Amino acid sequence: MIQRNNSAAGHGSAARSATSTLTIGSGPEAGGQGPVGIDSKTRNKVVAASFIGNFVEWFDYAVYGYLAVTITAVFFPDSDPTTGLMLTFALFAVSFFVRPLGGFVWGHLGDKIGRREALSWSILIMSAATFCMAFIPSYNTIGIWAPILLLIIRVVQGFSASGEYAGATAFLVEYAPANRRGLYAAVVPASTATGLLLGSLMAAVLTGVLDAGQMESWGWRLPFLLAAPMGLIGRYIRTRLEESPVFTELAKQDTAEATPVSSLFKNHWRQLIQAVGAVLLNAVGFYVILSYMPTYLSNELGLAETASYAATTVALATYIGFIFVTGMLSDKYGRKKVLMTASILFVLLTVPSFMLLDTGNFLVIVLVQILLGGMLSLNDGTLPSYLAEMFPTRVRYSGFAVSFNLSNALFGGTAPFVATLLIATSGSLLAPGWYLMAAAVISLIAVALSAETSKKPLA
Repeated sequence: MIQRNNSAAGHGSAARSATSTLTIGSGPEAGGQGPVGIDSKTRNKVVAASFIGNFVEWFDYAVYGYLAVTITAVFFPDSDPTTGLMLTFALFAVSFFVRPLGGFVWGHLGDKIGRREALSWSILIMSAATFCMAFIPSYNTIGIWAPILLLIIRVVQGFSASGEYAGATAFLVEYAPANRRGLYAAVVPASTATGLLLGSLMAAVLTGVLDAGQMESWGWRLPFLLAAPMGLIGRYIRTRLEESPVFTELAKQDTAEATPVSSLFKNHWRQLIQAVGAVLLNAVGFYVILSYMPTYLSNELGLAETASYAATTVALATYIGFIFVTGMLSDKYGRKKVLMTASILFVLLTVPSFMLLDTGNFLVIVLVQILLGGMLSLNDGTLPSYLAEMFPTRVRYSGFAVSFNLSNALFGGTAPFVATLLIATSGSLLAPGWYLMAAAVISLIAVALSAETSKKPLA
């Protein structure tokens, strides 16, 4: 199922690349109308802090998804392959059910005490929980307690992750010049894809050099051990940042909401509904295309595991580049046009793309995944700035976190499970494509009914 490599050097290179892209000609003197008095060094730190935290979060999700078959053998050895895989994906989905609750909590904290403080704690909890996964005994060692411990850790991960994506985006957008908010916000989905890429590469290497017995015994644990050092680095960077200028100004005026989430539902419920609908395509598309795809290729189409990971890795590498292009396009043409274009392309091309995957030709599979990734990047690279701009500063973190996590809880985390279930019940390998197409239709309607946000001031 997921993310990027070249090890720490690869991720560091990506962070430096993203940073350099954002700082060239993007300050207020370049025509933006963003916060003044923010130097390039400060913005570089904000970009790096936002990148690494989200990277750690999605590296975990990627590894879990990509090694789903091995994890099934470790924690559900007595089940048949299909049932065991569905149980593994069910645990993957359960961790998402706590995310709306986490969205309320982290949103409240982020809008009440500040973005920096909330983000510093969320990455610490996430990295600690991910590190602990590496030490869970197998089912053959402690029986039913093995999947129970896995479930508990997945719930903790889901809770902590629910504040990461929204908080990192709010932080970036509030530091960015007005005419570069889409590009700055694109760092968040780019870090997500980088996490997936590293996970995909690690899965490809591990399955290529270790046999099934070694993978089930200790090989699957290795990627999760990386979470601790990466999380500590991310927290160190975040604790040394200043609070965002927009939030600082709000705090000086002493006009912050006493209960941001309550205000969100009372005064901004229309935007909240539109946001949940807009996120739907992203939620389903992200987990079907970038997380579930290696499992689909190997289990359903019979492609070798290493080849499945390799195809996804190539697609992810191009996807990261697409993300930044999309961020710039949304700054130039507006969020609505780019998001609606993405939905229309998914409606027209998703099912034909899955038909081409069924050919089994490796080159065709890679090209189709690049196409699907490019389509998804039009949505994924635009959605963060769109959601952050949709809500005022007083409830920005809450509005983003609640809408994003609610849609992902209902439709994103369940996507691999639903895709596997639809194939099993319908007998059609195109079922995930039809599911993704339906999500695109709903998102298209939601975005069409919303207002354009790219040219409006944040305050």
